[in-house]
Amino acid sequence: MDRTTTEPQAPLRDTTVAGILCMVGFTVTAPVMDAFAKATPAEVPVMQILAARFGFQVAVLVPLALVLGMGRWPGLRDWGQHLLRGLLLLIATGCFFTALRFMPIANALAIFFVAPFILTILGGLMLGEEVGPRRIAACAVGFLGALMVIQPSFANLGAVALLPLGTALCFAVYMVLTRRMAQRMHPIALQAWTATAASVAVFPLLWVFEGSGIAALDPVCPTGHALWMLAGVGAMATVSHLFISFALRLAPAATIAPLQYLEIVAAVALGYWVFGDFPNALTWAGIAVIVGAGLYVFARERRLSIRRRPMPPA
Repeated sequence: MDRTTTEPQAPLRDTTVAGILCMVGFTVTAPVMDAFAKATPAEVPVMQILAARFGFQVAVLVPLALVLGMGRWPGLRDWGQHLLRGLLLLIATGCFFTALRFMPIANALAIFFVAPFILTILGGLMLGEEVGPRRIAACAVGFLGALMVIQPSFANLGAVALLPLGTALCFAVYMVLTRRMAQRMHPIALQAWTATAASVAVFPLLWVFEGSGIAALDPVCPTGHALWMLAGVGAMATVSHLFISFALRLAPAATIAPLQYLEIVAAVALGYWVFGDFPNALTWAGIAVIVGAGLYVFARERRLSIRRRPMPPA
């Protein structure tokens, strides 16, 4: 195991509040990344947006990790996990950015909101976190809320409306792997090497498809507005995923997962302000169901956490 990027186990103090604050930071910055991606001109293929997203992260975080003494080459076991996380994040982001070409940010995000429910279940199956029948019921209710958003979107757009579901599944597995690795690896090193793994996958594809004439894959030379939008995608991706890595290091996955619903606030505001999009009544109803189910899970987790907390000595 690479000892330079590992750290001792977290102290026994409660870091849950810090993890929650980091998750709130993620929910504010991630929709800004989505807005930059949606605002990128249509002639720039999604794969090139992905290259900018991960390439910027590598350019910033790898030198930072080296300066901070975290840049030792990962071991074979860690590289396997970095590659898996990188591929999952690459697929998840590609699905979501493609959906944004056709859908409002809030609609795509509402469908993606099944990810915290998937994460809650995976947290129990893969991380051994407590997941009772009430939480499972809340997850089912939240998924029904997502269907309220998917149905009209599917009627209008077809299979494109299902792309955020693919994002949700990949991102939930990505978060479980992040939770495991974040316990022994600093978030800066974690994100640096995962972005490197994703870049290794996406940049050769740009070379392969250059001049192919396939609009969705053939890269272009960005200038002006497109160049600024691609830089914005990369910058906000770097910031937002550092937030989520710290969040998963400091708090249980099942605790912070429901907070992801706060993204809808920024998504609706940005969608209306920048693109003139505003959710219709059925979408708002679906969002309300999803958020209500998520807040129930969060409130129950808080009650259970208080019960598990040891009583102070008399």
